[in-house]
Amino acid sequence: MLKDITLGQYYPTNSKIHQLDPRVKLLFTFVFMAAIFTVDKFYPFALIVLFILFLAKASEIPIKYLVKGIKPLWAILLITFLINAMLTPGKLLFDFQFGFLKVTVEGLRIGCFMIIRLVLLVVGTSLLTLTTAPIELTDGIEKLLKPLQRIGVPAHEIAMMMTIALRFIPTLLDETDKIMKAQMARGADFESKNIVDRAKSLIPLLVPLFISAFRRADELAIAMESRCYRGGVGRTRMNEIVLSRRDIISFSVASLLMILIAATRFFPFGI
Repeated sequence: MLKDITLGQYYPTNSKIHQLDPRVKLLFTFVFMAAIFTVDKFYPFALIVLFILFLAKASEIPIKYLVKGIKPLWAILLITFLINAMLTPGKLLFDFQFGFLKVTVEGLRIGCFMIIRLVLLVVGTSLLTLTTAPIELTDGIEKLLKPLQRIGVPAHEIAMMMTIALRFIPTLLDETDKIMKAQMARGADFESKNIVDRAKSLIPLLVPLFISAFRRADELAIAMESRCYRGGVGRTRMNEIVLSRRDIISFSVASLLMILIAATRFFPFGI
């Protein structure tokens, strides 16, 4: 299950999407998220799915690899669906009600709508880290935050912290998997149906995981200091990112498509 999480991982290929400026991909991710939360009908989601499939094909990332990232979220998706289906007022779907819990037609619609929205949000935003190397992501965030340096915002430090956090997600997941296997070899039960027993078994997992995380953070700090890292002041880069015409055209076309999809909110037809 832990190996199915794709957030923070980088999928190295030489596709056209990988070659785009990281600032373009960051800004478009925000446009994509805004469009996802603006849509209030089902049929625009079909257009977004087609667009995500196109991006996956263009970036040479297997569809199975993208879908794999949804598996760890099944519990969140199920809880989201049940909460909306049972707590939304409306017309009863079945002639049955248990206290304030009831299944309504409106609740089922909203539940399905929220599941689709969450799935598309996770799959779409994961394309950012899958197609952008950590160092490029750092440079892109720093470039976007650079104008805020005039008011005292530490752009480089913020970019570095965000990138390190994303980069260490797969590392910590691998460490968690190793610790779980070691604890299971010693008799720990992480698959028990009893929730209390499963919660107790997490204690010998969390303690070594926190120790490992702090140790890795300390090792990273020492490694950065030994290489004379002093932040963004006076720091140069081997490869400077430059915004090209292709980047501008790609961002304009993709953003225009997302704006048109978001504008379906104001269309009187559709469900």
